[in-house]
Amino acid sequence: MSETCVPTGVGLKDTGFGYTLSIIGGKYKMIIMYWLAENKVMRHNELKRCIGTISFKTLSVMLKELEADDLIIRKEFPQIPPKVEYSLSERGLSLIPVLNMMCEWGEQNSTSALEEVQR
Repeated sequence: MSETCVPTGVGLKDTGFGYTLSIIGGKYKMIIMYWLAENKVMRHNELKRCIGTISFKTLSVMLKELEADDLIIRKEFPQIPPKVEYSLSERGLSLIPVLNMMCEWGEQNSTSALEEVQR
């Protein structure tokens, strides 16, 4: 890390780096954002099916946290049965290049990628 990202003597939580980690940290937040970036608009059950390993409650909590951090938009339609759709906000969209860079780094540095280079 460069000194500007996490300066000596400053707590991680008090830096931009720490803030970013607090927003996208956790097992599912980046995955949810990825699916919303790919599909533009999704409903709760669509997200659950795509992620697969997430419980209904955990997905609900993650969506509420992402909405509270202004990364996603929750649009509720007044009908019966209720219909709710989720999409990325402008702020959420601004994080997609960061997620893409993480993906590229992982592809370049994963064990399988390194093994491929060594062959």
